[in-house]
Amino acid sequence: MSDKKTFYITTPIYYPSDNLHIGHAYTTVAADTMTRYKKMRGFDTYFLTGSDEHGQKIQRRALAAGKSPQEFVDEIICNFKKLWQVLLIENDDFIRTTEDRHQKVAQELFQKIYDQGDIYKSQYEGWYCTSCETFFTEIQVGEEHVCPDCGKAVEKMKEESYFFKMSKYADRWLQFIDENPNFIRPESRRNEMINFVKQGLDDLCVSRTTFDWGIKVPFDEKHVIYVWFDALINYISALKGTGDGSLYDKFWPADVHLVGKDIIRFHTIIWPIMLMAAGIPLPKTVLGHGWVLMGDSKMSKSVGNVIDPLVLCDKYGPDAIRYFLMREMGYGLDCNYSEEALVLRINTDLANDYGNLLSRTTGMINKFQGGMVTPPGEATEFDQELIALAEETPKKFAQLMDNMEWANALAELWKLVNKANKYIDDAAPWALNKAGEKSKLSTVLYNMCEVVRMVTVMVSPVMPGLPQRVWQQLGIEEKPELYTWDSLSWGKFPSGGMIHRGDPLFPRIDFAATADTVPAEAVEKPAAQKETAEPVEPIGPECSMEDFQRLDLRVVKVLACEKVPKTDKLLKFTLQLGNEERTVLSGIAKYYQPEQLVGKNLVLIANLKPVVIRGIESKGMLLSACGKDRLQLVEVENMPSGVKVM
Repeated sequence: MSDKKTFYITTPIYYPSDNLHIGHAYTTVAADTMTRYKKMRGFDTYFLTGSDEHGQKIQRRALAAGKSPQEFVDEIICNFKKLWQVLLIENDDFIRTTEDRHQKVAQELFQKIYDQGDIYKSQYEGWYCTSCETFFTEIQVGEEHVCPDCGKAVEKMKEESYFFKMSKYADRWLQFIDENPNFIRPESRRNEMINFVKQGLDDLCVSRTTFDWGIKVPFDEKHVIYVWFDALINYISALKGTGDGSLYDKFWPADVHLVGKDIIRFHTIIWPIMLMAAGIPLPKTVLGHGWVLMGDSKMSKSVGNVIDPLVLCDKYGPDAIRYFLMREMGYGLDCNYSEEALVLRINTDLANDYGNLLSRTTGMINKFQGGMVTPPGEATEFDQELIALAEETPKKFAQLMDNMEWANALAELWKLVNKANKYIDDAAPWALNKAGEKSKLSTVLYNMCEVVRMVTVMVSPVMPGLPQRVWQQLGIEEKPELYTWDSLSWGKFPSGGMIHRGDPLFPRIDFAATADTVPAEAVEKPAAQKETAEPVEPIGPECSMEDFQRLDLRVVKVLACEKVPKTDKLLKFTLQLGNEERTVLSGIAKYYQPEQLVGKNLVLIANLKPVVIRGIESKGMLLSACGKDRLQLVEVENMPSGVKVM
């Protein structure tokens, strides 16, 4: 076994589809980013992704296409691998559930759990969603008999099946979650899963007989293993079924299963209970990230709002797409995609901030110093503040990356980028050159090079295609010792080298000029086509300034949010108000999912008299804007909780 620290991260194995979209891309880019970061920090890493190829849905699609299921999936899998290559994904393994190495391990685990009495034969009668490959109860599908997840019609099933004794392990699961608070992240997902299990677990149907495209139950070949029971085992079969099995000894348990919030129940309840039953250590963390939305809808082929990441990468480049995905989606939250938002992020962060910093740096060294980076000389009054921030940033960036808060990590890094641009404006190297203050000029230009170098090292896991282009312009392409994490201390940039100024890394994009090349479903309606504004409601009666000043408006941070049981409208908020915690109820469940709100800074009327609703005391009211069929909470960015709103 290696003496190095290990890090094993997985994405879900994706359903074979010829309509991969940027929601799929987000999960895999995030896993790749984390792997590259950990590798840079000295870890021995292993990154697994793959494809989930069994089940009734695949068999039906293959039949409709006039192909065998294996032929059908073989043709589609190349789309996955092409997309990962274009997005600069460097996974260590790609597991397919149709591979012998997976089937062998899946059958062994099924047999083991059966032999100890935790799998039994019975009759299944209930509702099944072929699209989601999921069983539901009568209550869950409702009177209309539709899937509660995807909204499609479910089928009534009655067949002989094997069942897994999930219910037997409910108390053990709850104890494990209590003792391992970081197993399910973020906290909102953890609370949701705890509430689900506390309501009672049913035994899980784990075999099917009405179709045969799956892994055979080892002791009863009339049955195939339920696709979700089969698919989850990939995280182990990729290690155990490869080589001599030493990968399993080295990397299991996994450090992170990175999954979308829609499949977190399978990964945080079914999977750990399977492992408990088999006597296998559980993974350390399951992180359930949000969705990439268009408007208020999750991307979906059935909705017709799929965005092809291959088209976007061809148009804007993979580094820009990766940066947008990592920067836009907050920890555990959803993010909204529009091409306009993508272009705005490229123009603002990459062209104006980062790209312009490099361009100004190389341009002024060429103009004022003949292209040579000279040693720093006399200090200016602006140096120390910049240097202090540059020295602090790697530590703050690392803390956020280790916590998998990628958007926050990039926001922290861009504080240094923006500080460097302000430093140029304050120090005014053009004025120093004109005044003949060459010693100070050398200091300023050297400092600019060093900031660009340090920022590029830190952002390299997110934009792996970027650094080499920057090193060429800075003249350090042959100095790999300057690209490492250990090089992130001030003053490592070598003097005496020559700058090689190149083309802008991220040229500004004219969105209006390029919008007509975007797939129709990716383009928001132009302003002229949007609905005309509705007449405003009548303005209320006048009030005095004294009346207004009686309201105490405060910034509050959402620590937790959950639906109030047996209500359709109410959300229960736990809010941080300075050093105080408050509970507030708000009737906005129609407009927000609870997990969307955790971590947000909102505005609270803090001095309203408390009221008791559904037996819960609510202390205050959250401000929101309300229009026709719309409501949006008032948010305040970058302000600490407790601050007064004037």
